[in-house]
Amino acid sequence: MPAAIAPIDPNSPELIHERVAAGRISWAGPLLLVTARSFLLIAGQGLFAAFLYLRHYQSPWREAGHFWNVYGTLADIGCLAGMRYFTSREGIRLRDLLGPIRLRHGRDLLLGAGYFLLVFPFFVAGGILAHKLLYGAATSDPGSYLVQPHYIPMWALVYSLSIWWLIWSPTEEITYQAYALPRLQALSGRTWVAFAVVGLWWAGQHACLSFIPDLRFIAFRFLAFLPGVLVMMVIYWRTRRMAPLIVAHWPMDIIGSLMMNVR
Repeated sequence: MPAAIAPIDPNSPELIHERVAAGRISWAGPLLLVTARSFLLIAGQGLFAAFLYLRHYQSPWREAGHFWNVYGTLADIGCLAGMRYFTSREGIRLRDLLGPIRLRHGRDLLLGAGYFLLVFPFFVAGGILAHKLLYGAATSDPGSYLVQPHYIPMWALVYSLSIWWLIWSPTEEITYQAYALPRLQALSGRTWVAFAVVGLWWAGQHACLSFIPDLRFIAFRFLAFLPGVLVMMVIYWRTRRMAPLIVAHWPMDIIGSLMMNVR
């Protein structure tokens, strides 16, 4: 019997380089998408703050930030729409960014669980180290800065634990890793440039969850998430597999959602 021919991956580095050389990929798409999530999240917080202002909340901006895992879906929709536009100009589908999914014998699920156990300690350690560096002994609880414990209405809690994480995790991973990272590498010709741009913006995005105009808090959020983000990027760069990383991302978002909804 003839050997099975492996399916061609439209998002492979070789084909991305070919499309860059053919002028079908420009800097506009990757740079727009890598920065878009942060600005879309701030815009979503602003819209929610305007709604709360009309309802006479005393601190509408800060209160609106508590709902980021509700209005965060608007950022997901914006990123998915942007990627669909730019991938269609390349001649590929949005689905092609996801790559193969291997569920036989639970392969991607088990691999994702392993990635979670590997990566999650880097986020925890990043939060502890950033807290010690920027806040010192100001509080004994770094989690109060990392997740901002608060109450939200039941409908928002149900949404964040049922729908939000299912959309957020794959969209975030695909935006930064499957779309922006390899295209910036192909455009710049330098892997370190792609890692720097994506890593800095991806870690910085977490300062918009929710956005508080305080430089120390912004720096804390950035430093807390940077180690874990870089580890996830290295995993993707070595494996070029998106599905297991999405599986690894899901429990982190669920844990974060649970922590933000208790006091």
